[in-house]
Amino acid sequence: MLFLGIESSCDETGVALVETQAFGVPRLLSHALFSQIDMHQAYGGVVPELASRDHIKRVIPLTRDVLKGAQVELDQVDVVAYTRGPGLAGALLVGAGVGCALGAALNKPVLGVHHLEGHLLSPFLSEDPPEFPFVALLVSGGHTQLMRVEAVGSYEILGETVDDAAGEAFDKSAKLMGLGYPGGPALSKCAEGGNPQAFKLPRPLLHSGDFDFSFAGLKTSVLTQANKLGASLHDASTTHKADLAASTEAAIVEVLVKKSMAALKATGMRRLVVAGGVGANRSLRLQLNQACQKAGVRVHYPELHLCTDNGAMIAMAAAMRVQAGQQAPQFDYSFDVKPRWPLSQIVASSI
Repeated sequence: MLFLGIESSCDETGVALVETQAFGVPRLLSHALFSQIDMHQAYGGVVPELASRDHIKRVIPLTRDVLKGAQVELDQVDVVAYTRGPGLAGALLVGAGVGCALGAALNKPVLGVHHLEGHLLSPFLSEDPPEFPFVALLVSGGHTQLMRVEAVGSYEILGETVDDAAGEAFDKSAKLMGLGYPGGPALSKCAEGGNPQAFKLPRPLLHSGDFDFSFAGLKTSVLTQANKLGASLHDASTTHKADLAASTEAAIVEVLVKKSMAALKATGMRRLVVAGGVGANRSLRLQLNQACQKAGVRVHYPELHLCTDNGAMIAMAAAMRVQAGQQAPQFDYSFDVKPRWPLSQIVASSI
């Protein structure tokens, strides 16, 4: 079966085509992505109305590109999948509307996909896909969660953020340092020239004995240090900005690594999957690789270009849910979106 996936939850428009196989995981045939970063940089963050309007412009041309890249005709698509939530309401409505309109025009079934499940299953798109069961560290935007994953649709949340997520800590700290948008990549790049031990920043909940996360206190500490440094933070003759960026990154990464390793030990799992935008962070990958090698644990990541929001993960999640019997695509073209949608609501049940 051929699954066309459409992602439009925030500031990337993604379209992809995935094909199921008789054996093994579905394979990616073609994908196309357009990032709105340049447009939103002037505002220091995502402007929802602008994001929605740009999705409208991009989704059909990207769909044509994907079909051409896979040498597939539109009427050969068997299922049209789209991101139903969570995300920005207006942006989600674009993908859902186009997806259901395509389904109705082609008389093909449609399927709404949970954005976070897309991230969670995105490592299956890599050249070295994982196998069930595993512990998953999901670090995407406003979400930081550790999960026990037994199979598609069988997810147990072990711990999650109680306030700011890791991605928010990166972005907000970057803004405090004047590093621009998007904050996470900018902070990581700045950190490359800094000393990660220059500033003593907190590691919230590091020794809490559970798997929950908290990064709001770290953000406050970064603000305090930035205020102390004042104008010298932006002085090109000092390394203060790079040092603060490196110290911030080190604090976030240490918490993510130690909590992940603790979850593996507690569950007895021998496989870790990392997914979401923060999963592209080089320091996080390096330290997780070292910790997992020492513990004799396999660790899997999405391909770097698939860490961000993309249509491939939506098509893959839809295909894997159908293969696993967790969800059946429907010939019902009325739709709604769920801007706030806990992943726990889709566990072992149809959407």
